[in-house]
Order: sequence, then structure tokens, then C-alpha cells
Amino acid sequence: MQVSRRHFFKICAGGMAGTTVAALGFAPELALAETRQYKLLRARETRNNCTYCSVGCGLLMYSLGDGAKNVKESIFHIEGDPDHPVNRGALCPKGAGLGDFIHSESRLQYPEYRAAGSDKWQRISWDDAFTHIAKLMKEDRDANFVAANEQGVTVNRWLSTGMLCASGASNETGFLTQKFIRALGMLAIDNQARV
Repeated sequence: MQVSRRHFFKICAGGMAGTTVAALGFAPELALAETRQYKLLRARETRNNCTYCSVGCGLLMYSLGDGAKNVKESIFHIEGDPDHPVNRGALCPKGAGLGDFIHSESRLQYPEYRAAGSDKWQRISWDDAFTHIAKLMKEDRDANFVAANEQGVTVNRWLSTGMLCASGASNETGFLTQKFIRALGMLAIDNQARV
């Protein structure tokens, strides 16, 4: 075998890089062992949209379990949806890290309420949360609704409350949200993608 000086240096550099990577803990046996945990044979595949920004990339989420009492359903792998027209299977670093976000101990999974003057948050039901929000919105709208301006022109506006919408929503959801908020007279509306 004929080895030129340039080829010899390439072989040495490759060998040194390989041993350095192995010394840092990236041994091939460990890498192969970690890929075996993603067996998708009995997994349920669910399509969804990433909620981090307004791009709306498609996701494939894989979970095991049927939701029964003895087998809690758990997502164990998330990847980009290759059939989605926006991202065609690719994910940004935030989207690729959604698995860590889902299993984070600090992730809020239910509504909480903190009473005025209290320093403690208490867990409440979704019905209680929606009822409380609706009550506060009605009280504020009744107190601050402007039917006509100083010239007597009908304006029907509610300027004391605003709405922040989710950017991961579909066009249809955005359309319905706009119609609902504008019907209430609210003018201050923005999207999470701009914040």
C-alpha cells in the first residue's frame, strides 16, 4: 500500500479525533445502546404542531401505554414530520428538545390560582379557571366598555383588556379568535410570535 505524506497525516488526524471522542465518553457501544431505546414497534404515533414559534413545524410524537390505570401513557420520542409542508421533517434546536420540555419537572400541567395578597398558588379545576377568567372579563368589560366617542360616533370598544394569542394555532383558529375578540370590542390583540 502506497501512503503519501498527506494521506499519512489524514490517517493520524482521523485516529486522534476518534480516540479523543471515545475518551470523552462517546464510545460506539454506548451510542448503539442508546439507539435501542427508540423501538417504535408498539408505539402510538401522534401528529402535532410545535408550539415554540409562529412557524408551526409538524411533529411526530411516539408514546407507549394505553392510558389505562396500570399503564400510564408517556411520550418517549419526538421527531419532525417528513410529510408536513412547513418543515419537511426538520426541527430547530428548540423543537428537537421538546422531549425534555414535556418531561420537565417544572412544567405546569394544570391551572393554578393565587388569591390577592397570598403568596401561595393553589391548584384549581379547568372549569373553575374558565369561570374565573370569564367573570373577570365580564366585570372589566362592563366597567370599561365605550359605546360611543366624544362626537357621538358608535365605536363599541373595550380598551382596558388585551389578548395574547398562540402562534402554533391554525389559520382557522386564528380567524375564530380574531372574530371572538373583535366581537367583544377588544382592540389590543397580539400574537406570541411577535413577543
